[in-house]
Amino acid sequence: MSTRNAINVPTVPFGEYNISRLIMGDNPIYGYSHFNQLLSEHQREANTSDQVMATLRRAEEVGINAWQNTLTERSAADLQRYRDEGGAIHYFCLSGGGNWYEDPSLIDEAARHGPIGMAPHGSGVAGRCLKENRLGHLRDILKRIRNTGAMVGLSVHNPRLIDIAEAEDWDIDYYMTALYYLEGAQKEFERKFGYPPLGEIYLREHRDRMCRIIRNTAKPCIVFKVLAAGRTINSKDRIREEFGFALNNIKTSDVLLVGMYQKFNDQLGENAATVADLCRA
Repeated sequence: MSTRNAINVPTVPFGEYNISRLIMGDNPIYGYSHFNQLLSEHQREANTSDQVMATLRRAEEVGINAWQNTLTERSAADLQRYRDEGGAIHYFCLSGGGNWYEDPSLIDEAARHGPIGMAPHGSGVAGRCLKENRLGHLRDILKRIRNTGAMVGLSVHNPRLIDIAEAEDWDIDYYMTALYYLEGAQKEFERKFGYPPLGEIYLREHRDRMCRIIRNTAKPCIVFKVLAAGRTINSKDRIREEFGFALNNIKTSDVLLVGMYQKFNDQLGENAATVADLCRA
């Protein structure tokens, strides 16, 4: 029996596509570790172009059929090389930081790379528009995505933005939903202690609120920060528990977005097998 058949990650309809319930992110590939500069540099050094090709091939082997990444010169080159070598993984595009906020014309350039869906960054674009009361600007960005022909995504860290988008019936095909609201956690820390935390804060109770919102929208969601940016991966049992929480508290039409790092073990194969088993259960 082949590896793909043995794991058999289920797929769900996502627009006109069928997308695996576990898809791959790019943070560990391109050194966005959410820990410190040393780990980020280690990740960037380990993930040569050849290693990225091997990672993408492994993803498809185990039934993961979509990759979401932040569009940069490097990630675009890797994506094109993979396609040139016969890879067929679906591509979801996330804007880099605030660049679409500053220059929405970059959306048209991103569309040339053939994403099936595009979303402005959850903090650098969408969250910034929310804080600066520029939701009209955000909606213009989403309209520009619509005009490219790609599915329109909205990446959200602050769940209040989904409440607004739902109440006003924004023209969106899917949400990207963070289970942890990092900026909100930092503010709670500062209110309690009077000084900023050293690093990112992940509050468990934030997951419950976001999951309620995910269940209450009919739109499919790409759910991220499932493993708290690597803070809950110290054992296979813990990883299974985190995946189980997410799958049990979102819709069956939603998918999990997880960054995976192949340097020390086969995270793609192990995580795919866990998600497939939990979905069967």
